[in-house]
Amino acid sequence: MLSNMACSLIKHKRIKTTLAKAKALRVYLEPLITKSKNDTTHSRRVVFSFLKQKEVVTELFGDIASKISDRPGGYTRIIRLANRIGDNSKLCFIELVDYNEVYVKDSTDKKSKRRRSRSKTKSKIDSSKNESLAKISEKEASSEKDISSVASEVDSEVSTSAETGSLPNQTESADSNNEEKVTETTNTDKKMDSNDKTDEK
Repeated sequence: MLSNMACSLIKHKRIKTTLAKAKALRVYLEPLITKSKNDTTHSRRVVFSFLKQKEVVTELFGDIASKISDRPGGYTRIIRLANRIGDNSKLCFIELVDYNEVYVKDSTDKKSKRRRSRSKTKSKIDSSKNESLAKISEKEASSEKDISSVASEVDSEVSTSAETGSLPNQTESADSNNEEKVTETTNTDKKMDSNDKTDEK
């Protein structure tokens, strides 16, 4: 049974079975995959004595051995599924790790992106920092010039107003407000006086 399941796994790269059979199959198949890394006549005969299918042995030593050559072990993965409806036994997928396209693509893309992005981001960050520092220093210099020019204009206005005897615009508006208040108070006083005169009559 384990020989047939191992042949099916090598052919189809993923099979669905019970959890207990998958764990037994992993123990049975992984040493055979390790033997396939060393492509000699002796290792082929040893693997053939376990699997007993010529095409499967050829595929194991050809395509699969080239894919798993850099992997030190753990060639299979067990993915648990829901329990079977009839007898409630635990089901799972057992698959060859290097043939799962979802996991393999993600891991290689992540590694390559990390390496590329680190070197690029460091240079981008450094250049962006330098650019931002240059912009900030330019802005500060221009703002300091603006502030000094505004301050010099205000000083010149104050000095000219002091020489001519006129007040700046703000003080003029304050004086006009004060004059309006004084006229309002005098008008109210006049009304009160007229009221008092009518009362006396």
